[in-house]
Order: sequence, then C-alpha cells, then structure tokens
Amino acid sequence: MDRKLLLIILDGVPWRNFRRLFGNLEGWVDSGEAQVWKHRAVLPSTSASCYASIHTGVTPQEHGCTGNSNVFRLSHKDVFSQVREAGGVTGAVTHSYWSQFFNRHPFDYVRDIEYDEPESKTINHGRFHSMTGYGQVNQMTPSDMDLFGTLTNLCLRFGLDYGILHTCTLDSMGHRFHHDCEEMDHACFVMDEMLAPFIPRWRQLGYEVIVTADHGQDERGHHGGRGSLQQETALYYFGDAKGPEADTVIDQLQLAPTILNRMGAPIAETMKAKPFLK
Repeated sequence: MDRKLLLIILDGVPWRNFRRLFGNLEGWVDSGEAQVWKHRAVLPSTSASCYASIHTGVTPQEHGCTGNSNVFRLSHKDVFSQVREAGGVTGAVTHSYWSQFFNRHPFDYVRDIEYDEPESKTINHGRFHSMTGYGQVNQMTPSDMDLFGTLTNLCLRFGLDYGILHTCTLDSMGHRFHHDCEEMDHACFVMDEMLAPFIPRWRQLGYEVIVTADHGQDERGHHGGRGSLQQETALYYFGDAKGPEADTVIDQLQLAPTILNRMGAPIAETMKAKPFLK
C-alpha cells in the first residue's frame, strides 16, 4: 500500500454544527494541519443509503439501499474489497449495517459482533454495535471514547492499512433534541474533545485521517431529503495531499475513489466520480 488511511464518520452532523462547535477540528484548520470542505450527501440523505454510497461510490438508485429498513449484502465493489485486492489489511468499528453491507447478511449477534478474519476479502477485523432497541428515550449508543480506543487498538494489534470508525451518537442526539439547543451544543463539544487526542496519535502511526459525517440534520432533527441542513456536512482532511479550492463542494461519491487513490488500491470500474485529493 502507498499509504494508510482512517475514515471517521460522525453520523448526522450538519455543516453549521461542525464549523461552529468543533473547536479542535477548526483549530487544526486554522493552524494549517487540516483542510476542510463542504461535503454533500447522496439522496436520500438517509443513514444506511449514505453508508452504502460512501463505500461503493455509487448512488442509492444504483446500489439499491433506499433506507434503513432496506439493508442487505451489497453486490458492488467497495473500499474494503479494493484495499484487500491490493493486499491491504482492513478494519471496521461501526454500526452493524456496515457488516451487513460489506461482509455478511443478516447480522449474527454472536458470530459478527467481533471477528478477526485475516483471509476475508472485505473486512478483516470487525467490531460492531447494533443499537438494537434504539429510540428517543434510549439511544443505545456506545461511548465514543470506547470506539476511538477500539479503532486505535486494531491499528496497533493488526497493522490496519485502512480503518473506518462510525458513531451514531450525534445523529441520535439530533433526532431527540434537534440541533439548535444547549444539549446539542454540549454533545458536539464532547465529541470534539473526545476525538481530539486520537488524531495526533493516528497521524504519528502514519495514517492520513478524514473526519466527516454521512449527512446533516435540519431544525427538526430530520434528514433524508434535499434540504441543505439535511444534505450538507463538513469534511476535514489530515494529510499531505493537495485538495481543491476551499469553496469546493465534495460529492459523497468522490469519497471511495479518493480513499483508494490515496492508498494505491485499484479504483473499481463502477466508481465514476473523480478523486478530490492529489
């Protein structure tokens, strides 16, 4: 592999909350250690549909996942499969949807909650949470500190070339409290503070790091449609590549080919979008 890379997805953070509430990420932009762009989700801007598009580089209309109630093993090539084709080691610390999309469906709570499969053609080292029983009263989300620590553990133990972390905490908080309130201000502050110590550590381990969200959320805590608050989020990049102009809007379909291009893995023929890092 040419390089190692970690993709950090903080579910459900609109552009305006990233830019006004994540002081550590914004501080690294000011210091020149990170670059930031607006990132626009596919439609529908629904979580599962976005996860599938982020990793396959194709639209929901092509891969077929129309929402969270329509999760299945995808047939398209994806970031995991392409990194594995190049001989890289992959890992995921994510919601169980990612395991179902890219490894096995349906999700088995015993077999698939944690596995190490060196010969897998997709995910070699998986650590998943299902959020079974999720609702507004009980969010069923694990501590983000635990998730960040788990990804770092996999990097150190197994020498991941590509790793992804996905957390639903802020998406769940947004659905409960919406986004213009004290509770969400504090939740974003806590997430930023928890994430911050890990970014320098990952960089010291030799990883380029992308921090973004799958979609935003609007004033009523909703997403799925075309509204800018629902569809637009931020993308922060830590690494040596040159990116586009600051006012460029990154299309979600560009993520998969960009990651593969940075790592020196083959870009699948179905991934038509242009990489945004050089």
